[in-house]
Amino acid sequence: MSDPQTTNPIAEAKENVAEAVPTPPPQQMPESSAQALKSRLQWGEPALTILDVRDRAAFNQGRITGAIPMPMAELTDRATASLEPQREIYVYGDNDQQSNQAASQLREAGFESVSVLKGGLTAWKAISGPTDGPAEQL
Repeated sequence: MSDPQTTNPIAEAKENVAEAVPTPPPQQMPESSAQALKSRLQWGEPALTILDVRDRAAFNQGRITGAIPMPMAELTDRATASLEPQREIYVYGDNDQQSNQAASQLREAGFESVSVLKGGLTAWKAISGPTDGPAEQL
């Protein structure tokens, strides 16, 4: 016979388990247009970082003014060593596929706010966004 003062272990366990919360679906990769980024820079919003994930030779030939070179092979290590996970990051590469891949790597490394600059440097130049590099002197 069981003692009536004894509690039911199953009921007790249920009371101590946190309420189940469904896992949210993975978010779509945010993308930003060149115009949206240019507008933010013109408004003087300093709390963002632009990463150029192309190889060093491409970076040296021309880049968005203020972009930081972080080639794909070094991206995760360099970003985690030098940027805060809450930092707002814009990424561009040779093409949108490379940019999306870089953004995925950064998100997997724990970065919370990563946007792909749709169209990359080509789109940036098309709206006369400021650039640096010897190619601009042609």
